[in-house]
Amino acid sequence: MNIAHYLDHSARVGPTRPALYHGAALHATYAQLQARVQALGGHFVKLGLTPGERVAIYMKNRPAYLDALLATWYAGLVVVPINAKLHWREVDYILEDSGSRLLISDRTPDAELASPAVLLRLDAPGFAADGEPLAEPLHRASRDPAWIFYTSGTTGRPKGAALSHGNLACMANCYLTNVDRVETDHVLAHFAPLSHGSGIYLIPYLMRGCANLVPASAGFDEAEFVDLVNQRAGLAMFLAPTMIRRLVDHLEAEATPLALEHLQAIVYGGGPMYERDLRDALATFGPRLVQIYGQGESPMTISVMDREAHAPYAETAETTADRQALVPVGRPHPQVEVAIQDRQGNPLPAGEEGEICVRGDSVMLGYWNNPAATREALRDGWLRTGDIGRMEVDGTLYLTDRVKDVIISGGTNIYPREVEEVLLQHPAVHEASVVGTPHPEWGEEVVAFVSLHRPLDPAELDRHCLERMARFKRPKRYEVLESLPKNAYGKIVKTALRQRLARPQQESTS
Repeated sequence: MNIAHYLDHSARVGPTRPALYHGAALHATYAQLQARVQALGGHFVKLGLTPGERVAIYMKNRPAYLDALLATWYAGLVVVPINAKLHWREVDYILEDSGSRLLISDRTPDAELASPAVLLRLDAPGFAADGEPLAEPLHRASRDPAWIFYTSGTTGRPKGAALSHGNLACMANCYLTNVDRVETDHVLAHFAPLSHGSGIYLIPYLMRGCANLVPASAGFDEAEFVDLVNQRAGLAMFLAPTMIRRLVDHLEAEATPLALEHLQAIVYGGGPMYERDLRDALATFGPRLVQIYGQGESPMTISVMDREAHAPYAETAETTADRQALVPVGRPHPQVEVAIQDRQGNPLPAGEEGEICVRGDSVMLGYWNNPAATREALRDGWLRTGDIGRMEVDGTLYLTDRVKDVIISGGTNIYPREVEEVLLQHPAVHEASVVGTPHPEWGEEVVAFVSLHRPLDPAELDRHCLERMARFKRPKRYEVLESLPKNAYGKIVKTALRQRLARPQQESTS
């Protein structure tokens, strides 16, 4: 089952329905979107691409992104979405590891790439899809790969979580049955990157024949958000908690009126939602928030905290003072099984902390071209998430810690090991350790602790990082120590570094 059939179905049922908006303007009806996708899919076939081959998409949120995404599936190909913030060196690795034959982008590499992928710019002057338009989506089985999402680990290079057509169909059904009620006049706005959760959340909207909306800014802008909500009814979106915080602050600072009756839902995830921020958001937006928890290996499908579960956080602090400060991540989706297990894979009783594990039709096929990592993550049918949590008797799930030292900044994962490896490439750096520290706007920011062979200007180290990694990953602060704290086994103790960062804050508030 090729999920591109959802586009065909909606185009047959409602050919004149709005399918895609660019900002406030209608960009395509379902019949027009289908025709563009069929033509571009035929172009891919003429280029010699065959079902199962990979097509990477590396661009900001644009209408052409949806053309590329849907045409890739239509032609039976596998989408490899690449974060538009990544450095070309990081893009090159993903292209090589995935074996992508084609790279669709809105920019040109600033250096020669090792990957043989052919670059296709849909915005190039005079470009037109050349080939016989495809009459229907090419057949794919439910277990065939459809989406390879690259998510880094703390012990090496990024790993590609391969998701099948069946995985994505399960995710879409989880959304429609457990996350939000979707009607045909609703619109999904993509303020968050299409290369992440927002991109595959368009699938349930395709299933229902709804429209998608790409902001004119190609990203997230608070003023644009307000304008679009005020202009269009039935608007829903996926946002990171840090985006919600920015919206709350913007609305308060600007005293801007917002047509709340136009706002259908704000689905959030991708990072911790602090209780203070949740209360402020509910006071601003009302009962329209839904939290989802998942990861690239089981996207947005582990648990959901619905509107009803948010209700207690809309109460005053005085009436809920006895409740735990930690905000839960909801209850497991009925379509999956979730268990808390110890290191040996044994189930733990309610209330005990252990590793959150999940199994079901949403769980990935495995890591692309990486059987060792697949064996480590998928054991006895369970996906071991690497997250620590507990589940209460009523099924409420709490995420209490992360096995991996992932830094979540602006809803995007930053993996310390990648940053540390770049730092250690500088000849003056002896040791390096990277940790996250709380940031009022982004959730966390990256701080690098280094010991040096010789004196070094932090500006030089910053330039070194910018030449080798995406700007959002680079450290925002550099702390130089004579030596980094280590345990008896010689391993750097990140806990001590975090405590060092927290100490000035504690002293200033005492």
